Amino acid sequence: MAHGVCEMLWIRNVLKDLGYKLKKPMDLHCDNTAAIEIAHNPVQHDRTKHVEVDRHFIKENLDRKVIRFPFVNSEEQLADVLTKGVSRKVFDSSVDKLGMIDIYAPT
Repeated sequence: MAHGVCEMLWIRNVLKDLGYKLKKPMDLHCDNTAAIEIAHNPVQHDRTKHVEVDRHFIKENLDRKVIRFPFVNSEEQLADVLTKGVSRKVFDSSVDKLGMIDIYAPT
């Protein structure tokens, strides 16, 4: 999440330099409810000690209303087809939604 937030802040600054002002927070879609809860909850947990700096960076940007983390069901997470082993149904659906084609398929 921290790397995604960094990229979003960079894009936000590029848009600002081009004269475009964002009027609402940028969405970083996440299918991990535990990660969303940790980002929103300032309480230190034993399982978050190794991500202390990242957690504070993310929380700071959440509090400033620069970003927000809407939950996305895993079934609707299109990037999963590029990063995980998924079922054939999910694979075909995601590839279709992404507009990807098989260049070797007979036409």
